[in-house]
Formats: sequence, structure tokens, C-alpha cells
Amino acid sequence: MAVIASSAHAGQPPLVVHLIYRLDIGGLETLLVDTINRMPAERYRHAVVCLTDYTDFAARITRPGVELFALHKPPGAAPRTHLDLWRLLRRLRPAILHTYNLGTIEYATTALLAGVPVRVHAEHGRDAGDPQGLNRKHNLLRRLVAPCIDRIVPVSRDLGAWLRDTVGIAERRLRLIDNGVDTERFRPALPGASGSEAWHDDPQAFVIGSVGRLQDVKDQATLIAAFALLCRMLPQEPLRLVLVGDGPLRAPLAAQVAASGLQDRVWLAGARADVAPVMRGFSLFALSSIAEGTPVTLLEAMASSLPVVSTAVGGIPDLVADGANGALVPPSNPEAMAQALAAYVRNRALAQAHGAAGRARVERQYSMQAMLEAYLALYDGLLQSKNKVNEAITPCAE
Repeated sequence: MAVIASSAHAGQPPLVVHLIYRLDIGGLETLLVDTINRMPAERYRHAVVCLTDYTDFAARITRPGVELFALHKPPGAAPRTHLDLWRLLRRLRPAILHTYNLGTIEYATTALLAGVPVRVHAEHGRDAGDPQGLNRKHNLLRRLVAPCIDRIVPVSRDLGAWLRDTVGIAERRLRLIDNGVDTERFRPALPGASGSEAWHDDPQAFVIGSVGRLQDVKDQATLIAAFALLCRMLPQEPLRLVLVGDGPLRAPLAAQVAASGLQDRVWLAGARADVAPVMRGFSLFALSSIAEGTPVTLLEAMASSLPVVSTAVGGIPDLVADGANGALVPPSNPEAMAQALAAYVRNRALAQAHGAAGRARVERQYSMQAMLEAYLALYDGLLQSKNKVNEAITPCAE
């Protein structure tokens, strides 16, 4: 099989092709865009291939020269999409294909057949329909494709343990890389700053915020139920709940808010491009997910010095130290979440202290720079190892 030469042979940095199912608003997508925009231009070039399509979220890629492709994959197996990708890879001649999550993992075999020297796959979280990652068909696919992948990157220790112990991926193929956040963009609010959003109608209001797609895995229905309980527990407190994001559950969640009589206290704010300043107007960040990897929005909230009340799922316990920078509760338990929220409403000094502790933790371990350096080291190491193999084989061929 002919190997596609790295574009660095032409005097240019090697090309990384990022293969994603769809480029739209989301934590994984935000990380991808930040990685492309911030990785040193002299080290790697980038292109993004979407199996299905992309939205205007793609405009957030500000780095010059990044090509964007959509393969418009139909539902199902779609063998034609493999052929389309193979042809595209042969034309682009990348040094690395970087795939993301289950929806793209099978295309590592296509990259191998197209002669892409290095294949990297990242797992950012499990599916909403399989929060424990026990689906035998999906795990069999992961095991079968793993030999075509040079490194599989879990973004949390929980995901790494699952890939090793449940899926059956060899430890030598795994490389943990923590997600990172832009600590300059996501920063604490200035003392005394007042927000201008509709939910800032009362300067004394305690604003509970959440950011995420309105879908089953995020389980905002539990958060709304917890907020309804909180309002009954603390009837004199000026409480607000803000859900930033859009998705298929917007109408049912709006109906739940109306049925609870909370229309004047709950905002479904829709998708926002200005998440950083919106977060600075929150008093606390809440996350009610039933499954997660290392959620980017949680890191962004911690970088914004917000205390966190979250379900203890996936990699979240790696981020939130219960009683130190936030509170952890069981998933799908509105009563437990309401009690955890009430503790911060009653003690706002505690909320500030835990928010500051979260910011310090992000600065130590989850900075954007640390993540970029880890991916650069991974890319460099894999390319160097492939080059050494090629150098060792070439004299024999001659």
C-alpha cells in the first residue's frame, strides 16, 4: 500500500485532518475550534471534514487557510461516504487523521487504506442512550477498529478506565489528555459588575445558570424540577434559572416550566455566541447530565469562578471536588440537587470561596495551553515514530 507523504515534504507544516460528525454548537466542537485557532501555525496545518454538514458555527474558525468539507453522509452504513472520504484524503495528503467519538471511529480504516501515516481517535463522552458504555455492538466496533488507530485519547480518567476495562482497548494505545479552557476569555466577573440580561432584573437575585444542548443526555428536566423544589424551599429568595442552549427538547422543557408556574423565574435563553460574558452574570453553574466525559462548559464555569452543583457522572468527579469547589449529586435526583443548590443560596460567601477554588484548579490543570502542548507532543511523537520506521525499512527496499 502506498503511503501518502506528509505535506511537510513540500516545505509546509504537516496537515491534520479533523473528522467530526457535524460541526455545530457544542463542547467538543468548541474544543476543536479552539485547538485549530491556537495551535502554532508553524507546527501544523488543519482541515475539518464533517461526515454530515456544518452550521455557521464554523465561522468561529478564525485561523487562515483552514479548509472545511461536508460529505453529507445519509443515515445508515453509507459505504459511499467511505469512498468519498478516501478520495478526499488522497487529495489532501494529510500526515494525521484525528477522529472524534463513536460516529467517526470506523473511518480510521478508511484513512489506513488511503495511506494516512498517523491515525488518532478521541473519546469525549458516551452516548445518551448508553451512558455506561455497555452496548456490545458499539464496543465490538471500537475493538475491531483499534488496531488501525495509533492512539486513542480519552479526555477523562473515567473514560480511560472504561476503554481499558469494559471495551478492552490495550493500555499502550491509550493517552489521557485533559480538556482545556481559555482562562483569558472565561474569567471572573469584576467586583460590583451588574448584568444587563433579562434575568438580572433584581440586583440581589441568585442566578443559577446552565449551558448545554437541550437533549436527553443533559437532562435539564431534572434541573428544572430541582429549581421548582428550591423555590418552594426558599420562597423569599429572588431565584433565577437560565438554560443557555437549544435542541430537540426545547418545547417539552418550556412546557415543564409553564406547568411549574415558573415562567417569570426561568429563561430558555437559546444558543448564544457570547457564553463567556453570559456566564459572568451567573451566581452558580448547574449541570444535570446523566453521562459526560470532561464537559467543556463545566471547565468554562470553573474558570469564571462559579461554584458548581453537578451530577457525579463520567469525568466530572475529576473536576469537582465535593465540598471544595462545588457539590456532587446523583443523576436524575431533583431532591438532592435542590438541597445542594440551597446550601449556596443560603451561604453566598461559601459560593464565592468555592468559585475561587474552581478557578485555581483550572489554572493548575485544565488550561488551554496544557491541552495544546499535550496534543502537540502526541502528534510529534507519533509522526517521529512513523518516520523512524520508514527510515529503517527504506534501505531494505533498496
